[in-house]
Amino acid sequence: MGMNDCAQVGAAAPLVSLRGVNKSFGAQQVLFDVDLDVAPGEVVVVIGPSGSGKSTLCRCINRLESIDSGEIRVAGERLPEEGRALAAMRAQIGMVFQSFNLFSHRTVLQNVAMGPRKVLRQSRAEAEAHARRLLERVGLAHKADTVPAELSGGQQQRVALARALAMQPQVMLFDEPTSALDPEMVSEVLAVMLELARSGMTMIVVTHEMGFARQAADRIVFMDGGRIVEIAEPASFFRAPRSERARDFLSRMLEH
Repeated sequence: MGMNDCAQVGAAAPLVSLRGVNKSFGAQQVLFDVDLDVAPGEVVVVIGPSGSGKSTLCRCINRLESIDSGEIRVAGERLPEEGRALAAMRAQIGMVFQSFNLFSHRTVLQNVAMGPRKVLRQSRAEAEAHARRLLERVGLAHKADTVPAELSGGQQQRVALARALAMQPQVMLFDEPTSALDPEMVSEVLAVMLELARSGMTMIVVTHEMGFARQAADRIVFMDGGRIVEIAEPASFFRAPRSERARDFLSRMLEH
């Protein structure tokens, strides 16, 4: 194949691909034969009841959890088991959790610039200039020299987002990024995530925020009992989910 053929094939090739992924914790199986492809630039929102395997799925994609069988590929490469190769692959995958995990004794700017300096070997000037641009993007340029304890939860989560973006990842994973926040802070984080989604970042988002799912997702993945029950575009999913379980779930969500 010539370069152009490769480029055309590459355009359609998934950035993240899961095939037959199974995962158990002890005797309890939490993922059953999960297949999922996420295209470059696609925003996939994973929803479903608690305990449906959503977070585990997210954590398997950057190998915070190992899988029992099946295969996960990122940008065509199988996820390495451990060591340097895994660290290099992880650098391609940004992750934002419920908890912010910021370094409390470092400033906001240092938190965002640290990964690029250590892992990407950027100079201090380069890393800090990039960090300031990202802080501006998440609306926190004015907080660069404060420490995390002086920030609200919503601000800390936006710093965590900037920190993940600073590594220039190919794909961003979000695991319930707003579930630990007070309600009034949720929208400021979702607004930044929506902007990111619209900028063309490949995103896999586990969330209970149905409004965000409706607005940001290219596809909705509905999980229940460790399985993907259905995958659909948001408009059709929210209007008329095909499975009984999704209908149940949505009617409960909409009651709240």
